[in-house]
Amino acid sequence: MDTVGSGCMSCSIPGMEDAGCIFLFGYNPADSHPIVARRIVRAKEKGCKIIVADPRHIETARIADLYLPIKNGCNVAFLNAFANCLVNDGLYDKEFVAEHTNGFDEWWETIKNYTPESVQDITGVEPALIHQAAEMYATAKPSAIIGWGMGVCQQKQNLKTVHTIASIACVAGQIGKPNSGLAPVRGQNNVQGSCDMGMLPNLYPGYQKVTDPAVRAKFAKAWGVPEEKLPLEEGYKLTDLGHLVDEGKVHCFYNYGEDPVQTEPDSAGMRKTLSELDLFICQDIFMTQTTMLADVILPATSWGEHEGVFTASDRSFQHFDAAVPPKGECRHDWEIFADLSTRMGYPMHYDNTEQIWNECISLCPNFVGATYEKMAPEGGYAQWPVKSTDVNDHGTPDMFAGGKFTTKDGRANLMAHDWEAPSELPDDEYPLILCTVREVGHYSCRSMTGNCKTLALLADEPGFVRMNPADAEARGIKNGDIVSIHSRRGQVYSRADVSDRINKGTVYMTYQWWIGKCNELTMHKVDPVSHTPEDKFSACQVDAIA
Repeated sequence: MDTVGSGCMSCSIPGMEDAGCIFLFGYNPADSHPIVARRIVRAKEKGCKIIVADPRHIETARIADLYLPIKNGCNVAFLNAFANCLVNDGLYDKEFVAEHTNGFDEWWETIKNYTPESVQDITGVEPALIHQAAEMYATAKPSAIIGWGMGVCQQKQNLKTVHTIASIACVAGQIGKPNSGLAPVRGQNNVQGSCDMGMLPNLYPGYQKVTDPAVRAKFAKAWGVPEEKLPLEEGYKLTDLGHLVDEGKVHCFYNYGEDPVQTEPDSAGMRKTLSELDLFICQDIFMTQTTMLADVILPATSWGEHEGVFTASDRSFQHFDAAVPPKGECRHDWEIFADLSTRMGYPMHYDNTEQIWNECISLCPNFVGATYEKMAPEGGYAQWPVKSTDVNDHGTPDMFAGGKFTTKDGRANLMAHDWEAPSELPDDEYPLILCTVREVGHYSCRSMTGNCKTLALLADEPGFVRMNPADAEARGIKNGDIVSIHSRRGQVYSRADVSDRINKGTVYMTYQWWIGKCNELTMHKVDPVSHTPEDKFSACQVDAIA
């Protein structure tokens, strides 16, 4: 939002097929988003150039025109060097920069210090490859896209990395036209939708700031409450929970559709935090490690038992229907919330989800045209911003057309930052880097797919720790061995998967498993602004078991 006005995907996922270049940075779509990966394969078949920058030789690197094997934790340094090439190699779009951006001179004051040669020891990449990548990206016709995932977002400098990526797209003029710009894909199911609906502590639905008195007045009037009942201060983030409980500021936690004991860093610390609450409520569809600690469990309906609307990563609203009725005591989430609200003194009643949706779009200018009527037919959708109720207007596949950004003055704010080393570096006791990743065999934290017997036959406990052959040989570890992995936070067991696709000095684990749970090892360090944890870099050791 700081650079271009909105943190959303500026292109559509189907439109990725028609880009001239796709640059994947810290993103493994084959494992994280197979549908997006298929679009990238189709783009390649149409002649699109593919650039991959990743420490591992991921699946997409096999079809890449250029693969850059970056070091773990070098993101800002690498991107600064990439941006340096755009200017020094005469690749940047001077006209676009002059007409549609602010702060180029200040941006360059930082970027000029990061030549590919000067930071090669940090990035691990041959300077010639960075020059080549910058040229391939900047000269791509008709457009270029930079896609990134948790390899960017779960780092110490995640917000600064995103600032740098957005600035690169602007300086190269590869934004504001069809099938171009920024493609930040979301890390878990319906992250985009929950943010759209105001599940961020600083925003109401539709990305309207809680600190804006006019916004507060609008929502207070619609909800029939005095304005002072709605705070003008931002709320707390999940990663704040531990110290807020320690400080006595939070006594109750209502956990809705999340499994933080599995997904948040430093699992032991999270268990301690939850155990110290006066009241812990969980609303979920399966028994998870988190719900096992709850004082009260509210059984909700699963995706197949209810209908509603979700948002894809590219801002597309889609309606879905229920396949089967709820079983047992399960109730729809919105019914549970309405009942609780009524019992707590604020009467809330809806007859169906369409009533809720209509209230939402009436309060959110960017969602006004996303009616059930448009989403009802098979294949129906609406893509925000969609401001017309015309049934034939499905919204905006490409953002920032003509370089008109959603900032206050309509211009992009170029932002550059100096590189900082990760919080916990390898040493003699813990010589390896631990990086958390996704695996395609199970989805996200496995609370749903772990209940599927067929998938359990394909992949099951204790999961894998993936490592380079040289690191395995140095420790007397063979492929398939059960090994011990330990860090300053804890110790787990997993199965070694020895592969030359893995870079030396780093091991990779997924957070899906109960026994081989990598978040017993990760640390609670967060980006100072976004408060997203630094899951992608911590120190560990792997030992053979006699």
